[in-house]
Amino acid sequence: MRLANRVALVSGAGGPMGAAVAKRFAEEGASLILTDISATRLNAAVESIGPGMAPGTKLFSQRGSVLVREEAARLVEDGVAEVGPVDILINIVGGIRSQQMFEPFLTMTEERFDATFALNLKGNFHLTQLVAPGMLERKYGRIVNVSSIIFAGAAGQVDYGAAKAAVASMTRSLALEFAPHVTVNCIAPATIRTSVIDRLSQEEQDQWSSVMAMKRFGEPREIANAVLFLASEEASYITGDVLPVSGGTWPAL
Repeated sequence: MRLANRVALVSGAGGPMGAAVAKRFAEEGASLILTDISATRLNAAVESIGPGMAPGTKLFSQRGSVLVREEAARLVEDGVAEVGPVDILINIVGGIRSQQMFEPFLTMTEERFDATFALNLKGNFHLTQLVAPGMLERKYGRIVNVSSIIFAGAAGQVDYGAAKAAVASMTRSLALEFAPHVTVNCIAPATIRTSVIDRLSQEEQDQWSSVMAMKRFGEPREIANAVLFLASEEASYITGDVLPVSGGTWPAL
């Protein structure tokens, strides 16, 4: 098992991508600290993941918002007390809160702009500051963030693209600060089959999938497999990198 004797903290673990990552990590022998802002989603994820945990591993879950420092700190404190020090941090939380996926820049509100940046960066900021000192002290750690191929720019998504570009930049900066013992990488997915699909019309779905070489949306487990690789010893010589998981679509205008 690739993650035996490791403890992984996964944010956004109640969503499709977060739950897929947690389940994949459980299959590879990791103990888990899971959190999500939705208790309903988190409990459902725990119920599905629990039976697949390897013997001797532990699972701790706590509802909360990692965007709030106090809640993120309580999660780490309680999780470490229950499961053990965090070896692997997977920052899944992100996206766009608005039901309107696309918004022209000239009509975009300051509230949406600020909310998108907070949603995609604050959790990474808080959790990384809280767990990285222990990783550096123990001289071992893996951190994986989630950017997007939109970080290269997209009309109607100035806020999201800029926020995801910031995630990629933050990843590269932290990789330099935390080397050589802690690796920091991120993935850049294209459209993955999550709740975001529900906000797209059939015409938009067809348009988005048609530009991908694979001619389909990605599945959450395919994201989980990429994250598992970056969190494992197989990626021990990779840091500061952005890995597209995008069906052949490269981040570009």
